[in-house]
Amino acid sequence: MKLLFDQNISYRVVKKIITDFPLAVSVSDVGLYEEDDIPIWKYALKNEYTIVSQDNDFDDLYLAWGHPPKIIIIRTGNISNADLTKLLISRKDRIKRFINSTGIGRLEINRIEVIENEN
Repeated sequence: MKLLFDQNISYRVVKKIITDFPLAVSVSDVGLYEEDDIPIWKYALKNEYTIVSQDNDFDDLYLAWGHPPKIIIIRTGNISNADLTKLLISRKDRIKRFINSTGIGRLEINRIEVIENEN
């Protein structure tokens, strides 16, 4: 599962989930920390990553361009890195099914439910 975490999610979270998501990287890991959303989108598309973000802008790009890349939007509000780490690990199987699915390009994760959107 190749996950590319946007700059609004701490690189510390990525380090804590690496056992469960060994191909997860932060935008800072690939030299995109200072970049806007479009270069991040293009990098994910070219390198077959799923973008993980709390940023509404990726929703806008998804609505405009569809997928790939797939996107995972985290809708938890203010949450600690420890709680976000636990949430992602608890949804590992669901995230894996989403990434391996066809026709579904957007996954929304919050503390209660998971919402999928087809393109």
